[in-house]
Amino acid sequence: MIYGANGYTGRLIAREAVARGLKPVLAGRNQESVAALAKELGCESRFFALHNAGQIADQLRGCRAVLHCAGPFSQTASPMMEGCLAAGADYLDITGEIDVIVSAAERSERAAHEGVALLPAVGFDVVPSDCLAAMLAERLPGARVLQLAFSASGGLSPGTSKTMVESLPSGGRVRIDGEIRQVPIAWKTMEIPFRKRSLLGMTIPWGDVASAYYSTGIPNIEVYTTSSPKQIARLRRFRFLLPLLAWSPLQAIAKGQVDKRVKGPSEQELETGHSSLWGRVSDDQGKSVSATLETLSGYKLTALTAVAALEKTLAGEVPRGFSTASQAFGKDFILSFPNTDLQWESRA
Repeated sequence: MIYGANGYTGRLIAREAVARGLKPVLAGRNQESVAALAKELGCESRFFALHNAGQIADQLRGCRAVLHCAGPFSQTASPMMEGCLAAGADYLDITGEIDVIVSAAERSERAAHEGVALLPAVGFDVVPSDCLAAMLAERLPGARVLQLAFSASGGLSPGTSKTMVESLPSGGRVRIDGEIRQVPIAWKTMEIPFRKRSLLGMTIPWGDVASAYYSTGIPNIEVYTTSSPKQIARLRRFRFLLPLLAWSPLQAIAKGQVDKRVKGPSEQELETGHSSLWGRVSDDQGKSVSATLETLSGYKLTALTAVAALEKTLAGEVPRGFSTASQAFGKDFILSFPNTDLQWESRA
């Protein structure tokens, strides 16, 4: 089953799955749009909300795995995971939310007992960065610090934009000495030496703060995304106002604006866009290893990695319980996709 198939990213994934010969059940909360897509792709459709694990399990009858694409995952992932555990169906999603990844990890022992795989974050969040982190950690055993950064062309989808609206009141998060810590938004900045040119980046609460720790064991993790000096200064100037966005009426207004204004990258942006990643690990002796990774545009890559992850899950190639992308599919998983290139740089 692909749940949330009617969303921007869900549609890309559903079309990719069918193009690769899969016949998924397409599901979601919006009956009209899900039914239309299912008719177009020749798939079965189901319609249900995510309120009760038992009711969700009833809807998952006959499904060996669920690829969950309906965000914000802070609201939808937990009931879907519980439904999958009750139904004995493997769970995958495309989240980039720290708490969702941690929540999946906390269910690992129970999932393994039930014979269920829990595989959150099998899209651009966080497959390329997680694989990069695992490859870096292998090059420098004993690394204590991991820094990751990305720059992606094209716009955001409505779902990603709503997740950002939800996360702004909470500020930023990093991992320090093994613990996830709350920090101010745009806590740190640095010049990121991407392959083509250096760009200014700021820390963000990206999923690798959770996932990369499970993949590498490195206790200190920061994730950066590119931003202009003006945007960073504006965020820092208005930090004190951000907690007000947690107020439900303001959240509703902001998400309403997303629905009106945000449509997601165009077809041309999907096909011609690209993403650049950089990572560095360092140890206490002053040694470091860094690398750059070039990939397809974020949403295009998400469709490919998510369906590939689903295929491997259906083939029984993943462990039971919780796994990150690099743990489940191997650190070289990202290198199996088109227009993906890794380059190493080392410094003693």
